Amino acid sequence: MRLVVDLNRCQGYAQCAFLSPDVFAMHGDESLLYNPLAEEERREEVARAVAACPVQAILVDADTSDEAPGGAR
Repeated sequence: MRLVVDLNRCQGYAQCAFLSPDVFAMHGDESLLYNPLAEEERREEVARAVAACPVQAILVDADTSDEAPGGAR
């Protein structure tokens, strides 16, 4: 799955890092680091992290790496 975090919206509450530490991590007090290509096995914990974000800064897309050019399969 592909993750996008709006770092302008993120306020550093760190709920995502607490709920999914293998995908999200705080660097210092306010900087969020994350894996934009999280493993599918982490979908459930990432979903909890997304839901817990108080400012809704995290977006999740299905992994499209197996799609052919133009979106055809």
